[in-house]
Amino acid sequence: MTETVFKEVRYTLGGLIGDIGLGRIGLPDIQRPFVWANAKVRDLFDSMYRGYPVGYFLFWQTGAEGADAKVIGETSKQKAPSLLIVDGQQRLTSLYAVIRREAVLRENFERECIRIAFRPQSGTFVVPDATTERDPEYILDISEVFSRPTHKTVGDYLKRLAAARAVSDAEEEKIGDAIGKLAGLTNFPFIALELSQQCTEEQVADVFVRINSEGKKLNQSDFILTLMSVFWDEGRSELEGFCRTARQPAPAGQPSSFNQIFQPDPDHLLRVGVGVAFRRARLEHVYSLLRGKDLSTGEVNTGQRDNQFSRLRDAQARVLNVTYWADFLNIVRAAGFRSAKTISSVNALIFAYQLYLLGRTEYGVEGFRLKNAIARWLFMSLLTGRFTSSPESRMEQDLAELRELKSADQFLSRLAAVEIATLTDDYWTKTLPMDLATSAGRSPALFGFYAAQTLLGARALFSASPVADLLDPPAHGQKKALERHHLFPKQYLKKQGIDSVRDINQIANYALVEWDDNIAISDAPPAVYWPQYAARFSTTELARMREWHALPDGWWNAGYEEFLIARRPLIASVIRAGYEKLSRCRA
Repeated sequence: MTETVFKEVRYTLGGLIGDIGLGRIGLPDIQRPFVWANAKVRDLFDSMYRGYPVGYFLFWQTGAEGADAKVIGETSKQKAPSLLIVDGQQRLTSLYAVIRREAVLRENFERECIRIAFRPQSGTFVVPDATTERDPEYILDISEVFSRPTHKTVGDYLKRLAAARAVSDAEEEKIGDAIGKLAGLTNFPFIALELSQQCTEEQVADVFVRINSEGKKLNQSDFILTLMSVFWDEGRSELEGFCRTARQPAPAGQPSSFNQIFQPDPDHLLRVGVGVAFRRARLEHVYSLLRGKDLSTGEVNTGQRDNQFSRLRDAQARVLNVTYWADFLNIVRAAGFRSAKTISSVNALIFAYQLYLLGRTEYGVEGFRLKNAIARWLFMSLLTGRFTSSPESRMEQDLAELRELKSADQFLSRLAAVEIATLTDDYWTKTLPMDLATSAGRSPALFGFYAAQTLLGARALFSASPVADLLDPPAHGQKKALERHHLFPKQYLKKQGIDSVRDINQIANYALVEWDDNIAISDAPPAVYWPQYAARFSTTELARMREWHALPDGWWNAGYEEFLIARRPLIASVIRAGYEKLSRCRA
């Protein structure tokens, strides 16, 4: 008989809820934010009420039993979590949150209590709305059915209903039976498959995917965050809180992580922290280190685990330092990137923040030199898509190059060496123009062009307003302050027999204009609108504007393909000029 890596265990709903309350089953707050709509929670309770099967749970034995293990959530829990939820978290979170009236964490990092209403006469469940709130036929929150003696719930409901209409004896009995049946759901049977603690994280992930093809594959950050829930729940909560405040404006004058450039998720900041703490990007190695596992023997050592978590604590304190965070975001702006909409790679931000923290807190790089070096690195890595393909491998390689460095000068020299090796003359004159031959809406080269225009102080085409101000306006109306204008309008091109979206939406066919100019130009051919709008400016101003926007001489009378071929190298030259302006600021 084949040996299995799991065993089957039977539970009642009440038993599961009790084990979560005691801490035996770990239900991490942010393993993933609760993503179910309340209507799906309603359907879950409706299925159970009807006696339908609602699936099983997959748990993983942690091997964390012991006096020194920490519990998840409230420190008053009586047991260390010996089981972590791998599959079924949304269902079990729903059940626990409703029955214990606990708030859940939503995807926007706000907490919300799930309310499900119940109509005993028909045995129906609904998500409460304004109509339900006024209807005495409903128990507005079934949580009260599980938190109070059933006879009190029945009695209070009947009193409220009788105040609105007459209730017969037969109806009273039916109501009592229905509420009793709902309260009896705590005896609903569940089957759990418990994976052995000998399973590796890779095996657990594989099991999860094979049995739950619609679920999101667990990644290494999920495992580390879950491990933090067991051994350092406070640290995980700090990550969650920082990510929440990055999305929510703080009261005036108060320090906050809120910003318009980077609203990180917990796993983003986790990556920053482990890079700073261990100079590693491959989270599978970090997971083993945090378990206290000897990679050669496979044995887990409690002392080693505590030491590694101590290093992570120290690194995370720096990651979540709002002064460092604000300083780094100012560097992102200084590199020409004014909003999240013009940043093509979150991984590039993650690694740049790691470099900033290492330079600031470990290599002692002077502030001016560090900020300029990180701005140049970020510009380079975003422009070239350095962390787009196989980002962990690239980050691991770059971090490995830093492990033996001892001084600020060595640190800065290493970053500069990578820039020089990456941004060669061939890159600027050959590779980048070819990268611009695309219609991709989120092209790194396109966003690099915007960043360069920001750095060079360019004004929008046909405008006196700087591109930087319009990319980052003080207020947002129904129209964007700055729009991408087709220099050869779509309808004009279609009349010329060019109707492919890929051809029409080439990066080289776009320029940034204010919205009212974009509307006014409409479908006019460039030979018509260019002279009209060029008349706004002097010859010197117009020449500067053409330089900022990489417009070839006489482009308005050129053929479309000829125009695209001529403009791409000019765009690359503008991007290069933006980068070289950053480079001229070196100390």
